[in-house]
Amino acid sequence: MVQVHHRTVSVDGLDVFWREAGPVDAPVLLLLHGYPTSSHMFRHLIPALADRYRVIAPDHIGFGRSSAPSVDEFDYSFAALAGVTGRFLATIGVTRYTIYVQDYGAPIGWRLALADPNSVEGIISQNGNTYEEGFVPGFWDPIWADAAERTAATRDALRPALGRDAVQWQYTHGVPDTTTVDPDAWEHDLALLARPGQDEVQLTLFRDYATNRALYPDMHAWIRASRVPVLAIWGRNDEIFAAAGAEAFLRDAPHARIELLDGGHFLLESHLDEVTTAITSWLPAR
Repeated sequence: MVQVHHRTVSVDGLDVFWREAGPVDAPVLLLLHGYPTSSHMFRHLIPALADRYRVIAPDHIGFGRSSAPSVDEFDYSFAALAGVTGRFLATIGVTRYTIYVQDYGAPIGWRLALADPNSVEGIISQNGNTYEEGFVPGFWDPIWADAAERTAATRDALRPALGRDAVQWQYTHGVPDTTTVDPDAWEHDLALLARPGQDEVQLTLFRDYATNRALYPDMHAWIRASRVPVLAIWGRNDEIFAAAGAEAFLRDAPHARIELLDGGHFLLESHLDEVTTAITSWLPAR
């Protein structure tokens, strides 16, 4: 049985929790989670990959078991989350890694890559967007409206996204057999979202998401120039980030491997074996 370690380290006076498994001298695979979850979303993937990689999965500030200061105590922006993640990696001595990004993990990972391009050896994007084609308008239009108008009304229009129905939907939409999705996954997220002040944390990040689009041209240029290996493995039925967002990687990375599976947003809940096989056949162990 693979032993997974659960660790916490102080970064900028904040606790960063992470899960880690695998040989310390193996290639590092950095797993960056999305909304509204945490490193918990990788609970099955970590042991599946730890026989050949050093797998590291931190909880972003405000998520999981990492510190969750109030919006008055911390600048909840994707730039700030990426900054803490970069300093976390420096603290634990990780300088080279392949990133696996999903949802919110993508703009955090892209900032890491642009800040230190030589640190990133490969990109695995699992429903992690970096192209305009990936945005499903029906989902994103209210978020763009709030970012542009910045009113109490546009902000409050996003509050239902914090509720039970919306969180459960993120896990079950687009999944042909929803009995394959463990209900404990969304119950775990809902318990954390219920903490005092979490609504303001998440609404602040919703509003900040629009800033991530400005990174895309620089990311595209870096992907072209670096020829970094890319695996885009996507739930093709995702109604948040469309499959076109995976296929768009081919514009800048014609060498990219694109895998579209019959699933939704949280592909690891329903297609763990397929994702694991795709990663291990694409990413060489050393």
